[in-house]
Amino acid sequence: MQLSPKQWLILLMVQLSTLLFGMTITLANVVLPQMRGALSATQDEISWVITFNLVATAVATPMTGWLSNRLGWRNLMFFSLLGFTVSSMLCGLAGSLEALILCRVGQGLFGATLMPMGQAILLATFPRHLHSPVMVIWGFGAVFGPVFGPIFGSMVAEAYDWRAAFFMIVPPGIASMVCVWFALRDYTERRTTRFDWTGFLALSIAITAIQLMMDRGQRLDWFESSEIVICLVVSIVALWIFCVHCLTTPAPFLNPRLLLDRNFTIGTLVAFFMGMLSYVSLVLFPGLLHDLRDYPDSTIGLLLSARGCGNWLAFLVIVPFSKRAPRLAVATGLLAQATAAWSMSLLDINLTGFDVFWTNVLQGFGFGLAYTPMTVLAFATLPREQITEGTAVFTLVRNFGSSIFISISVVLLVRSTSANYARLSEFIVPYNKTLIYPGLPDAWSLDTVIGLMRLSKEIQRQAAMIGYVNAFHLVALVAASALPLVWLLRGPARPN
Repeated sequence: MQLSPKQWLILLMVQLSTLLFGMTITLANVVLPQMRGALSATQDEISWVITFNLVATAVATPMTGWLSNRLGWRNLMFFSLLGFTVSSMLCGLAGSLEALILCRVGQGLFGATLMPMGQAILLATFPRHLHSPVMVIWGFGAVFGPVFGPIFGSMVAEAYDWRAAFFMIVPPGIASMVCVWFALRDYTERRTTRFDWTGFLALSIAITAIQLMMDRGQRLDWFESSEIVICLVVSIVALWIFCVHCLTTPAPFLNPRLLLDRNFTIGTLVAFFMGMLSYVSLVLFPGLLHDLRDYPDSTIGLLLSARGCGNWLAFLVIVPFSKRAPRLAVATGLLAQATAAWSMSLLDINLTGFDVFWTNVLQGFGFGLAYTPMTVLAFATLPREQITEGTAVFTLVRNFGSSIFISISVVLLVRSTSANYARLSEFIVPYNKTLIYPGLPDAWSLDTVIGLMRLSKEIQRQAAMIGYVNAFHLVALVAASALPLVWLLRGPARPN
């Protein structure tokens, strides 16, 4: 593949910005247990640090096309990285859960344009016959972020504290801004375009209301709470306004004509499922390993980086595989993710580091194998002038799938843990012959308060493990559910 120096510089710039965005997601996941303790947050509350970041990203992503026209490529990328870097620094300075969530929202808002703009710049700059290899090269940068995030984030957090993990983002953020300024110096053209504020606000309100309902429903007893009912009503009304407005206005916020392209519509739906699979295991495993197995942060980071190793393995086969049979490559990747999640659901409280490592390698391999050909197929038949708007919609749907599924998985974990704790506690009675067995540890004696407390803690551990197993079962089901959609995609046209 012959590339000019300018094309290599653009490719490097896009990789750096993608690397920066990926690092913030995975490093936040690996320090969740530390943040939960430092900020006195519960399991579902600390997950807001992840979900609200993804919601902010999803809300701001559709503005990418309009902002790129108004500001130009260079200004948009530069100021996005500037705000993203400053927000990362403020995350490290946050003194409360509320402040941290607010700063993470800032990260999401400013970082929202990085992925779709990077993707759009590559797809618009390079000819179509180079899209597949260029996306693979770009994928190297996308993989570095999830690998470096947990490794360096956990090491820095263990040596100092969780705040240092966010400060770590600042130097590469400054380097990325310098790279953008020189790589895109010829891309400063601006165009005055009308912005559909009605559609944008309606969609933003709908997404935010849905996410608030999912995040707070468990704590407020769902529809027994007037707040949850209000969120549901607001989301339905806002979605109705958004759909009607997009179908009736001459210049809608998101052009519904994009959905007339079969590959783009099905590819976006598959992207929603892929988004659901993106980060949920990275949210679940840190708590499982820290709370139930007492693993140190550095070890957790190394184990979770195995997912990046799986992505690297996928790059060894993805180019020939996706060229010969792109749909089969996507299907194989989804099947690998389903198998990995099913294997995770078979783990028990005595799981080892190797169990975590190989299942994450397999999941990362499946994700890396499926994502690139899925993206190429989704945009294979989309007109060139619609690519920027298409990437915004594509990224929005993927991020929204991630945030919603993390909330659903955490709710399932919390509810399963509570239900199984209650169920297992029913057997802790003096009439249970097992509990008076001579081989029972003295620490679990029913005759002392300390023994009852220790027994309660062990029941809590076992109940939590069942909750994690149920969450992994759900991940496997989602991956398997996306498989039939792949065969509805049309293969890319072969060059003459």
